[in-house]
Amino acid sequence: MKLILRLLLNALAVIILAYALPAVSVDSYVTAIIVALVLSILNFLVKPILVLLTLPITILTLGLFLLVVNALIILLAAHFISGFQVDGILWAIIFSLLLSLLQSILQSILTDDKKKK
Repeated sequence: MKLILRLLLNALAVIILAYALPAVSVDSYVTAIIVALVLSILNFLVKPILVLLTLPITILTLGLFLLVVNALIILLAAHFISGFQVDGILWAIIFSLLLSLLQSILQSILTDDKKKK
């Protein structure tokens, strides 16, 4: 149940950012759920491999290269999913930063509601 709720919150964050950013588009709510699911799978499977392969440049840039790795994951998801489009690596970096921020805000609201009950 908790996994489904997190997936739906991530889909909500994707929809909000698609409306807020001009270079990011999502066709429907179902596509946003698919985007959230694919991003979760890619972050689980592909991201650790990319982080390991880019470790020297990540250390050299004091971790800032991880922004590029996150953007590549988003661009990879956009390549796989028809109906989800990101217009370049700069927009993917912005989308990644704002998605992380929005996800943490939504997760904190969810945990605050659980603590009050």
